[in-house]
Amino acid sequence: MPSEERSARFVSREQRELRRELLIEPLAELGLVAMDGPADPQPSLVVEKGRVIELDGRREDEWDALDHFVVRYGLDLDVAREAAALDDAEIARRLVDVDVPRAELVRLSRGLTPARLARVISMLDPVELMFALKKLRARRAPANQAHVTNLKENPALLAADAAEAAARGFAEVETTVGVSRYAPLNAIAILVGSQTGRPGVLTQCAVEERLNLRLAIQGLVTYAETLSVYGTEPVFVDGDDTPWSKAFLASAYASRGIKVRFTSGGGSEALMGESQGKSMLYLEARCLSLVRAAGSQGVQNGSISCVALVLAVPGGTREVLAENVLAAWLGLEVASGNDAIASHSAIRKTAKLMGQFLPGTDFVTSGYSSMPRYDNMFGGGNYDADDLDEWLTIQRDWQVDAGIEPVGEEDALAVRERAARAVQAVFDAFGFPPITENEVRLATTCLDSRDLPDRDRAADVLAGDRVLAERISGLDVARALEERGFPETAAAIFEMQRQRVAADYLQTSAIIAPDGTVVSAVNDENRYSGPGTGYRLEGERWQRLQQLPHSIDARVLGGAEGIQNAVEELHVASVGDRSDEVVIAVGPAFGGALAETINGLSHRDVLAELVAGVREGGAEPRLVKIRRSSDVAFIGHDGARLSGSRIAVGLQSKGTTLIHRADLEPLDCLELFGMAPSLTLQSYRQIGRNAAGYALGHPVAPVPTVLDNYARAKLIVRTTLLHARETAEIDRLAPPVELRLAGVPTAV
Repeated sequence: MPSEERSARFVSREQRELRRELLIEPLAELGLVAMDGPADPQPSLVVEKGRVIELDGRREDEWDALDHFVVRYGLDLDVAREAAALDDAEIARRLVDVDVPRAELVRLSRGLTPARLARVISMLDPVELMFALKKLRARRAPANQAHVTNLKENPALLAADAAEAAARGFAEVETTVGVSRYAPLNAIAILVGSQTGRPGVLTQCAVEERLNLRLAIQGLVTYAETLSVYGTEPVFVDGDDTPWSKAFLASAYASRGIKVRFTSGGGSEALMGESQGKSMLYLEARCLSLVRAAGSQGVQNGSISCVALVLAVPGGTREVLAENVLAAWLGLEVASGNDAIASHSAIRKTAKLMGQFLPGTDFVTSGYSSMPRYDNMFGGGNYDADDLDEWLTIQRDWQVDAGIEPVGEEDALAVRERAARAVQAVFDAFGFPPITENEVRLATTCLDSRDLPDRDRAADVLAGDRVLAERISGLDVARALEERGFPETAAAIFEMQRQRVAADYLQTSAIIAPDGTVVSAVNDENRYSGPGTGYRLEGERWQRLQQLPHSIDARVLGGAEGIQNAVEELHVASVGDRSDEVVIAVGPAFGGALAETINGLSHRDVLAELVAGVREGGAEPRLVKIRRSSDVAFIGHDGARLSGSRIAVGLQSKGTTLIHRADLEPLDCLELFGMAPSLTLQSYRQIGRNAAGYALGHPVAPVPTVLDNYARAKLIVRTTLLHARETAEIDRLAPPVELRLAGVPTAV
C-alpha cells in the first residue's frame, strides 16, 4: 500500500515495542503449538499381571528412555486403577473444587500418565488455572528468588547486590559466571553478601554440574537447579544425558545436603529441533512426570529461557501457566519462571506475570534480576532493579505477597556497604587480590558494574583456582569473618553449614527463615480450601509490604504550614458598580489553609498574574473569597454576581480555573480550564486578559489548552487531598469576603 494511502494510526502502532516480536501461526509438525497438538498421543495405560505394557498409545517395545523411566519410577498402579474410573472432566473439576484437598489431588496425580495429565490440565481456562495453582502450591506462603551477577564479576558488587536482595526478602540468590574459573569467588561473594543481608538465604552458582557439586561439598553453595530435563529422548542424547544420569546427579547433591530443583520448560524441544511434532504442554508433562519419578523435591519451570518462543504461538501464556499448575499438581516445589525476558511489551510481560503473581507460587520468579539489566548474565531479566518500585506497588495494589519487601535508601546503602566490606575482609584473609576502598564505595552506591574499575582478572581466576585446590570451605569463610570483625555474618554462614548437615531444607518447597527455622511443605503446607483459608496477606506482613519508600503521609500534602498567607481578608464583599470590573473569586482555603496549586505555583504568584492580565486587558480587578462552596463553578458564578461587569474568574485553591458570567447557569461558563496541572503563570495571565475582554465586550479568542493524558493517574491523589482540604474550610452560611494580596495596601 502506498505510504500516502496508509492509516497513520496503523503506522504509529507499528512502532510500538510489541512489533519488535514475531508472532506466528501454529506449526504443529515443528512443535510450535502450545497445547492439544494434533500429534499428541491419546492417554492410555494398559497393565497385565501387574506390569505396564502400554503407555499413552505405545506398546512396551516402542518406548523410549523417558517412558521406561516414568513407568518404572513414576506411576502408582493402585492409584492408576482408581483414576481410570474418573473421566477427564471430573478430575478437572476436582482441581478447582475447594472441597477437594491438595493432598488428595497430589495422590491422584500419581496414577495419571503424561498424556492424561496434559489433557486434563488443558481443560482449565486461565482463571481456573490460577485458582488451581493457588490451591496446589506446596508451601503455604509464596517466596521469591533473585539473580545476582555483574559483567565484571566484581566480588564487592556481587556481595552488595546479594545483601540488598536478601534484605528485600528474597529467600534464594543465584549467580552465574562468564568464565567458569570465576565460580568459586562468585559463590563466596554471594554467600557472604546474602548472609550479611539476611541470615538463612539459600545460594547457588549456576555452572557445570560437577563444579557446582564441588562448590556445594565445600559449603559455598546450598542449592542447585541446573539439572535440565527434556520431553524427548533425542534432546537428552544431544546432552549426553539420560533420566537415570540426572536422577543420579540429584542424589549426589542430596547426599551432601544440597537442595535440588530440576529445570524444564515448554519450547525447549522445539528450539532444539527435536519436538517429534508434539505440543509444548504434552512434552512438559513428560518432563514433569520424569522429575517426580527421579525423586526431586521441585522444579524450575514455566518455559524459562524459551518463554519468548512459547509466547509467539496462540495460547502460549496459558500454556506457561498450565506448566506451573501441572508441576504443583505433581507435588513439586515450583519456581515459576518470570526470569527471562518474555516480551518487549511492558503490558504483555506483566500480563504473563499475573498468572503466577496473583495465585502465588513457591518462587514467583526463578530469578528476579536484583541488579540493572545491563549486568544480568542470565541473558537479561524479565524484571530487574529498575522495576522494583512497580513490583512493590503491584503487591500493594492487589494485597498480594510476591516475595519482595520494601527497603529504604539509607538501609540499602548500609547493608550494601557492610557486605562489600565483609567480602573485602575475606579476600584479605585468604590473600586473594585485594578489594580496594574505592571498589567498596562504588559497590555501595553505583548503578552497575560500568561504574567500577576493572580488576586484574587473571589474578582473580588464580584465586578461584586456589579455592578449589586448597578446599577453602564455608567454615573457613565464617572463621575469617569472625576474626576480622563481622561476627553476625560469620554466625549466619556457620549456621548454613549446620543446615547443610541437618539437611532439613531438602524437604519440598523449603526455605529458611532468618531465625534458622526451615519452612517447607512439611511444616507449613498449603491447605487452601476456599475463602478465608490458606495464606492470607494480613497483619504484620501486610503492614510491612505497604511501607513503600515512595509512599507518603497524606496529611502532609498541600498544606500551607510555614508559608506566609498570600491574601488578607478585609470585609464582607458587596456587589460592584463598575462596568469595567472583573472579580477574581477564590476558594475558601486559598492563601490560607492551602498555599499553592497542584503543580506547585504559589497562590500569591497566581493572583499576581491574574491581576496583571486583567489590567493588561483594560479592566479593573477585584479579589473576593467565596466561603460557601469549594466547587469552582459556584465560586466563579458567585464572583460574577458580585462583579460590576458580571464577569469573574473563578479559582480553586488547587488551580482549576474558569471565566464565568452572571446570567449563565452555575455549571455553564465562558471558558473552563480543568487541566490545572498544565496551567502556567503565563496561562493565568492570559486568563486574566480574556476575562477583561469579556467584561469590556471585546472579541476574545479562547485561551489554548494543553491535554496531559497522564495527569489523572499522576495527580488524582493529590487532587483529592487538596480538594478535601479546601472543602474542610467551607462555611456555608458565611458571606463572601473582600481580599487583598498580603502586604499590598491597595484592594488587590
